[in-house]
Amino acid sequence: MPCTLRSATAADVPLILAFIRDLAIYEKLLHEVVATEDTLRRTLFGETPGAQVVIAEADGRPAGFALYFFNYSTFLAQPGLYLEDLFVKPEFRGQGTGKALLLHLAKIANARGCGRMEWSVLDWNEPAKGFYRKLGARPLDDWRIMRLTGPALAQYA
Repeated sequence: MPCTLRSATAADVPLILAFIRDLAIYEKLLHEVVATEDTLRRTLFGETPGAQVVIAEADGRPAGFALYFFNYSTFLAQPGLYLEDLFVKPEFRGQGTGKALLLHLAKIANARGCGRMEWSVLDWNEPAKGFYRKLGARPLDDWRIMRLTGPALAQYA
């Protein structure tokens, strides 16, 4: 069944949080989710939005979402699109929803003059890695993500 895509609005915050939690359950990381409807409303739809969200619907029902933001590559001297989250509900997988979301973001990236589109995938998530490879994505084996968070970040406030 084909899906329709639309930009999320502030009214979608409860749905976005539900998608985030569903993704975290799938990734076995629910214990790390501290997002609330209030923080999502402020950071996604407030004065300075930090990211944008696309909602996929199939038969009028929420099927999946993609959350993304723009970054910058000094090597390319171009903006880039970073896909933070992509999630499709299990009952809608294998129907083209994930592909539609990813290709939609690729079109946005091209329209914005981005030199690349990037995202992270958990090393154990073979279905996702296979899906991304089928679309032409390649892993960057020489790069590792570094993160400064929580108390380690706060000490520099």
